[in-house]
Amino acid sequence: MNPCRDVYVIASARTPFCRSYTGYQDLSNLDLLSVALNGLVAKTGLAGDTVGEVTAGAVVVHSADWNLAREAVLNTPLSPSTPASTLQMACGTSLQGALMLAAKIATGEIDSGIAGGSDTISDAPLTTSRKLAKRLVGLSKAKTFGAKLGAFKGLSLGELAPIAPSTGEPRTGLSMGQHCERMAKHWAIERTDQDALAAQSHINAAAAYQRGFFDDLLVPCNGVLRDNNLRPDTTAEGLAKLRPAFDRKNGTLTAGNSTALTDGAGAVLLGTREWAEARGLPLLAKLTLGQTAANDFAGGDGLLMAPTQAVAKLLERANLSLQDFDFYEIHEAFAAQVLCTLKAWEDGDGVPVLGAIDRSRLNVVGSSLAMGHPFAATGARVLGTAAKLIADQGTGRALISVCTAGGMGVAAIVEAVA
Repeated sequence: MNPCRDVYVIASARTPFCRSYTGYQDLSNLDLLSVALNGLVAKTGLAGDTVGEVTAGAVVVHSADWNLAREAVLNTPLSPSTPASTLQMACGTSLQGALMLAAKIATGEIDSGIAGGSDTISDAPLTTSRKLAKRLVGLSKAKTFGAKLGAFKGLSLGELAPIAPSTGEPRTGLSMGQHCERMAKHWAIERTDQDALAAQSHINAAAAYQRGFFDDLLVPCNGVLRDNNLRPDTTAEGLAKLRPAFDRKNGTLTAGNSTALTDGAGAVLLGTREWAEARGLPLLAKLTLGQTAANDFAGGDGLLMAPTQAVAKLLERANLSLQDFDFYEIHEAFAAQVLCTLKAWEDGDGVPVLGAIDRSRLNVVGSSLAMGHPFAATGARVLGTAAKLIADQGTGRALISVCTAGGMGVAAIVEAVA
């Protein structure tokens, strides 16, 4: 058996992220993912080329999205011989997709791959009640007018009400925000610290935009040129005026220190050195290792705390400490979630003690609180951002951590190209 090959991040592209029901309200998951993939193909000159595999997905999906990745590929000038698979792992979808493709590249199955994700709350599917669905099936099978009328015998107005997708966890019935409120209380995370972290995310993102960091990462979409959730004038003092969103009486999570519902898509190109050099493409960073983990959140572990386990396992495999990184890209589902993670690493209490980090290295160009969080697209955004940070610096390594619904977490390490 041949030794595992190195895997590199070659390029990334994403749409600007938009608050739901704003810039992309008429676009679907397929529309958004197609824009991101087309942007990546144009950027890398891959029109007509065959990529080893495309793995992409969405979290909030219609039944028509079952073949999302393949249909998106067919909307690009990539060769139709490029295979694609659709994946869903909540907020970790596109990062998990990248790790799956990296494993195939490392073992020689493929030489290149594109991981991506798309989500739009603006096009969230509405379903009918089970009773109404059965009536409609009966209606379609009815042969006579009387039988058709009979399908609606006893119909109540309540059956006609559409059912919107729920963000509640099936195991607990609680929303992610409600779970994070529990985490904040458990770890004694102060409201002032949450607002400060949220404000810093906006400040860092605005500064990165100002110096052109995002210029080659963004693909214009539907007339939108930049993330419209970003507020450069955000301050901790202004955020302090907002009311709690999930626990009105005793809560600390607000609309300002929690991510907004967001639409958007992103994609990342991975490959071997040889594959990239044959096409004249640069290597941004090496994707060294990845790790997934899960916890017993229904039993009290904390819905968004599994990344603490994933990172601990990852560092053990890499023989690194938490302090051995130049950048920390920790997905900001909520400011409280990031602060709970950092405090858990410092204090333990059911998770491995890893120590403190230099917070000046945390989300240095902003993260989800500023830019938004289209669930399945966030991993691609974070991985692309980390790779660019390393490429721009020319040395060092970055740690990536993404929490997901269902009590799971995905972590990865990217390093400078040797």
